[in-house]
Amino acid sequence: MKDFILLFRQAGNEQPLLNDEEIAKINQKWQDWIAGIEAQGKLSDHGSRLEKAGKVLKPGGVITDGPFVEIRESLGGFIVISAENLEEATTLAHGCPILEANGSVEIRALFV
Repeated sequence: MKDFILLFRQAGNEQPLLNDEEIAKINQKWQDWIAGIEAQGKLSDHGSRLEKAGKVLKPGGVITDGPFVEIRESLGGFIVISAENLEEATTLAHGCPILEANGSVEIRALFV
C-alpha cells in the first residue's frame, strides 16, 4: 500500500452563494463520500479544509496576498488515502463532490 494525497481544487470565480439547506446537502455528500473510502480501510488522514486567505512567498522575499491572486483555481483542502497504485487512488477519487461543482481532484503519491 502507498499513500496518496487528494487535493481539492475549485475555480475561484465559481463559488455560488448557497443557503443553509444547500450547504448542509453538500456537506452530507462530502461526509458520505469520505465515509465510503474509510469503510474500505483506505482513508489514512482526514486532512483539512483550508481557509481562503493566505500569503504566497516568492523568491527574493516577495510576499503577495492569498493564492487566489496567483492562480485560477483555489486549493480548498485535502485528504490522504491508501491505495495499491495511482489507478486505484484515481478510482477512489471518483464521486468526490467537488466534481459536481466544476472542481477537480489532483491525485499525487506521497514520497516516503
